[in-house]
Formats: sequence, structure tokens, C-alpha cells
Amino acid sequence: MQSRRFLLKPFPGDGDPAGLTIGGSIGRRADTLPVRCEMRGDLSKVSIPAAAEAPRRRDRLWEETCFELFLGSADSDAYWELNLSPSGDWNVYRFDRYREGMREERAFPSLPFDVRRDPEALLLTAEIGIGTIVPAREDLAATVAVVIRTSDGGKSHWAPIHPASRPDFHRRDGFSLILP
Repeated sequence: MQSRRFLLKPFPGDGDPAGLTIGGSIGRRADTLPVRCEMRGDLSKVSIPAAAEAPRRRDRLWEETCFELFLGSADSDAYWELNLSPSGDWNVYRFDRYREGMREERAFPSLPFDVRRDPEALLLTAEIGIGTIVPAREDLAATVAVVIRTSDGGKSHWAPIHPASRPDFHRRDGFSLILP
């Protein structure tokens, strides 16, 4: 398995009032993506959703602090957006092409992941089974992103690269992590 390390940076102009660092790793093991993402800094300034009693599929998780993963195969315009809230709630969407044809991806009846919190760190880990959406023989282009909602209502958008003049995680030229 090859693992790719990443370091996220805020979109220029979004600011970083919590003094955050966000990084981690993503790999590929046949039909599984091991993902680890760690946020460090003054988390008292970050609005982190409380743990849900019964995590479930939910829409619009990106309106609050949310981890996101975007995946696409090299030979297709289709791609997937995975939303993982620190609450444990989640969703997976499929797009036919850039921002078109959005629908829930039913190949994922659940999306288990682990979130650990302490005053200075938030750690998300997951082993995501992708065999039902992308065959092991196809290379994956991916990006990891995080939307941060601050306790004062501000918002920032984090990714390894920001190829547009506004935050836009859906752009394929931002899927900079290649996973064979």
C-alpha cells in the first residue's frame, strides 16, 4: 500500500483565528482507503458538532465543521464527495460531472469512522470500502478538505491546494492526491 501524506491550508483570505494545523494521510489497499486526518490548535475557537447518539446519513454537513473527501477515477468525469462530521453523522454523494447530477450514493448504507477529541486535537480515522464504486484496477485522484466553522460564526475552507479564485473542493484540478 502506498500512503500519501497531506497538509491542508486555508483558502487565501479565509484567515485562521484558531492557529490550526490540519494534516494526515490517505492510502489505498485494493478496495479500501485508510484515511487519517488530524486538526491541532486552539479548538476552543472551533465550533465542533457534539457527538450524535446515533450517527446517521445527513445532508448539508458542510455548513458546520466537517471533514470531506473527494474521489474520482482518471477515466471518468464522475466523482464522489464523502462528508464526515465530528458528530459521527455522514453522507456520500455521487456527481456525474463537475457539480452536476448530485445524488446520494446508495452503495454506502453506512460509513463508520472514529473521531477522538481533546482540548488541542481532533483526530478522524476511517477505513473506507470503495470497491463498490471504483474497481481496484483504476487509479484514484483524491483530495481531502475540511470546512471549519469558528465559535464566532466565521468559516474557513482547507485543502492541499486551492486552484480557483473562490473555495471549490469539486474542481478536478484540486484532486492532487493520486492513489494507484
